[in-house]
Amino acid sequence: MDERHEHRTLEALGLAHAPRDHPLAYPGKWPTESGLLAGDLLLPLERLTHPGRTPVLAVGSNASPGQLRHKMAALGITSPIPMVRTRVTGIGIGVSAHVSRLGYVSASPVDSPGATRRLFVIWLDAEQLAAVDATEPNYDRVVLPAPRFHVEAENGETLPEVFSYVNRHGVLRNGTDTPRRHPGQHALITELLLRSTALREMFGTTPEEFVTRARADALLCERGTRLFAKENLVTHSGLEHLRLG
Repeated sequence: MDERHEHRTLEALGLAHAPRDHPLAYPGKWPTESGLLAGDLLLPLERLTHPGRTPVLAVGSNASPGQLRHKMAALGITSPIPMVRTRVTGIGIGVSAHVSRLGYVSASPVDSPGATRRLFVIWLDAEQLAAVDATEPNYDRVVLPAPRFHVEAENGETLPEVFSYVNRHGVLRNGTDTPRRHPGQHALITELLLRSTALREMFGTTPEEFVTRARADALLCERGTRLFAKENLVTHSGLEHLRLG
């Protein structure tokens, strides 16, 4: 490895930990700039668009290099992944209305007209796309139609067709029918446990207990998912028409 790239290892950049191994760190740490994920390196990108690859908007752990590396390594995929920081209008980050078998409650895109935020688009080849699709069993991959959803690369170029994953369970609401925003895993689980006696009976009283019990019992995760709906905590993401249409 040459000296120019040595400081760009994921470990050195603080991007190495995967939420799959550290659930309370979900969604994991995101880079501060675009880069090419190549094994345990995050290298400079020569361009921001990649014809022949599929652009997928990441609102959760798919923007974490450590998580992406973990997903690819599990299937023996070694090809690099371009990660492009973009300016996205129309999408917010809500909370999926399901308990993941991995021990966390994941992020989910929600309709947020007029709102703009910085999010990553990962450009996947066919093998990588199939691998990521397989890790998202609770979501359907859909196109975010322009101009309703506007995705712009750092050089100002508009990306005409970007995909995202829309949740099949809906999202958690914030008092009204408005989707709640994802505050980070530790804070989220703490809030959910405080407001639900039944959830505490299932998963314990602390985020750490929640993670341990969820990772040990797939059926418990399913019960927790059903409880969200039973306790009237679920609303629509506003993107369901994209999945159904």
